[in-house]
Amino acid sequence: MNPFLAFIIRSFVAVPVTIVTGFVSFVWFDVNFLPSVGYAILGGVMVHVILSMVMNHQFLKKHQLSRKEYRYIRKNLAEANKKIRRLNKSLFDFRDLSSVKQRMDIMRITKKIQKMAAKEPKRFYQAEPFYFSHLDSVVELTEKYSFLASQPKKSIEINQSLIETKQTLNELTKVLEEDLYQVVSNDVDHLNFEIDVAKHSINRYKDSKFPDKNRWLK
Repeated sequence: MNPFLAFIIRSFVAVPVTIVTGFVSFVWFDVNFLPSVGYAILGGVMVHVILSMVMNHQFLKKHQLSRKEYRYIRKNLAEANKKIRRLNKSLFDFRDLSSVKQRMDIMRITKKIQKMAAKEPKRFYQAEPFYFSHLDSVVELTEKYSFLASQPKKSIEINQSLIETKQTLNELTKVLEEDLYQVVSNDVDHLNFEIDVAKHSINRYKDSKFPDKNRWLK
């Protein structure tokens, strides 16, 4: 679940508990105003913490992850977020109109992989080459390209480096596409299986509905 949405849900439950706790303490138990406020805050915080623990446990159980695994994945996703921000900044600094599609593809693929891994953390393991190698490479290349392209005067060597970098980015874009495919490969396999099952069911239905026609065709 989205962390912000989870926080809103916890707060939606904790706030009424805070108000009720303070009201009960002050009116029914005749506790002084300040201690009642303290009890109210304590009650709200406890509900917030308990709900957080329950929601985290359900999330980990749903995705079949241990707390240690999830901490490891979250740490790497946080680092990837920083790299993707650097990547986007470099890509927006490009002034080469001919590479607009390439830049859009790179941004789309990297954000898609990151979004899926954040939503379903176990997909992170299917995208390890992306997180530990390919993302770093594309960030470094785009930053260097942006730096060289911004130079007011370009030598032959700089122009040659820019051409080679663009070619390498083209190849790297294909690698990123393969990374994305690996992340969704299980879904593709599952879909193909479901299609096969559906086709088999359809064929069985046809055979049972038109047995005489099928016998005549044979």
